[in-house]
Amino acid sequence: MTKRETHWHKSSYSGGSGSCVEVAEGKAVLVRDTQNRALGHIDYTAEAWASFLRGVTTHRA
Repeated sequence: MTKRETHWHKSSYSGGSGSCVEVAEGKAVLVRDTQNRALGHIDYTAEAWASFLRGVTTHRA
């Protein structure tokens, strides 16, 4: 079996303050803190991530 490389990108929801998160999308959605990559990441199902994003955009001021 071949190990698949994870392709991270800066989330479009990250602000310009330098407090960014990176996201890798695939079977699971992985999220990590750009400034603390060594701490690891959080795994979400695609459905849970979509629900989170809907909540964020719905409750923006």
